[in-house]
Amino acid sequence: MTATDATDAAATTDDAGATAAETATAAAETTPTATRPETALADGHPQTVLTDGLTADFYGYEDLLPDDERKLLLHARDFLQTEVKPLVNDAWAKGEFPRELIDRFRGLGLAGVPYEGYGDPLPAGSNLLVGMLAMEYTRTDASSATFFGVHNGLAMYSIYRGGDQEQRDRWLPAMAALDKIGAFAMTEPLGGSDVAGGMRTTARRAGDHWILNGAKRWIGNGTFADLVIVWARDEADNKVKGFVVERGTPGFSATKIENKTAFRIVENADITLTDVRVPEANRLQRVDSFRDVAEILRATRSGVAWQALGVMIGAYELALAYAKERRQFGRPIARFQLVQDLLVKSLGNITACWGMLVQLARLQDAGIFRDEHSSLAKAFVTARMREVVAWSREIFGGNGIVLDYDVARFFADAEAIYSFEGTREMNTLIVGKAITGESAFV
Repeated sequence: MTATDATDAAATTDDAGATAAETATAAAETTPTATRPETALADGHPQTVLTDGLTADFYGYEDLLPDDERKLLLHARDFLQTEVKPLVNDAWAKGEFPRELIDRFRGLGLAGVPYEGYGDPLPAGSNLLVGMLAMEYTRTDASSATFFGVHNGLAMYSIYRGGDQEQRDRWLPAMAALDKIGAFAMTEPLGGSDVAGGMRTTARRAGDHWILNGAKRWIGNGTFADLVIVWARDEADNKVKGFVVERGTPGFSATKIENKTAFRIVENADITLTDVRVPEANRLQRVDSFRDVAEILRATRSGVAWQALGVMIGAYELALAYAKERRQFGRPIARFQLVQDLLVKSLGNITACWGMLVQLARLQDAGIFRDEHSSLAKAFVTARMREVVAWSREIFGGNGIVLDYDVARFFADAEAIYSFEGTREMNTLIVGKAITGESAFV
């Protein structure tokens, strides 16, 4: 049997079904679904161009959104494909954050969607809309979408949840308009999962100011943020408190972390704080302990699960389009059983995870959302994401490691999403404690 014969044999389950399968496939081939990856662009690089629809929404989850919210989602989808996607490969290759991206996100006008009364005349969007927007941003590019997630989620929500009304009114309107950019500084060089009890950054009260000393690491937007939410342990009562440190404050410095293999557009920073003086008015007044911080992380952790879904969808859509257009042995590789197997397993992961996240959003909207709910979603969805990006890259063969075909970016960025906002292991132990009543934390 020749290689061609073997491939033909794999394309159908038996000879009896071959005629129907061949007819259906031939009909499908007459309808173009994407620009061929082999088509040269003006700069000489090939690229897959996707159709407008979400082929990954196999069960129609988007239809659960009311019409006004779905219009916002479709607005974001069109904007991201036309305004953001053209920037990302070049920026990713250079490892630089394109500053014009801020102006483009400003034009999107959705930074204030989760926060009623700040930046948008509409009522606050549902948690389902907020989650699907996070999915949509990441479906285009996980790395650049993280800029928006850190600002709109971690930083703005810290002020919205932890600040008093005066602090909300002082900072949130400018942040919703993207006139001031936020960052969130919790992780430390020597601490990650143990940050609740092992935070080394300290805060000492000195009259109407606080003196901050310590270091933070992996701080997204940290090199250019106007407002950095810094978490520190109060030397007096040993409790974690939050402080808004404004750019230009003496003693605060941020250095870009270089040589990353994921999230290369995100400007993660190493931050040092040396006798940084912060006024009491900049201490988040509604945060008294790490328990309050955990409420913020509970909400943002679910957002990371939605981001993981977006990465899965982005990689799957690229692989599906490529499989329909890439030809081997005289036929598109989408006709081969093993390729279909990878695509269907990917779609199964996407569909299952999407269903989990829809119910998670409903729990949030109902006010019965707990730590273990977001932890299970983050642990499970990011693990399924790893599978999907690997299968999608596999379909591309050697082209899967070339940035021009996009899927390599999704494959690499998935590793960052898998690790941040709590590792799989730590989130597993949160759920384990909830279901057994026994803590396995060291």
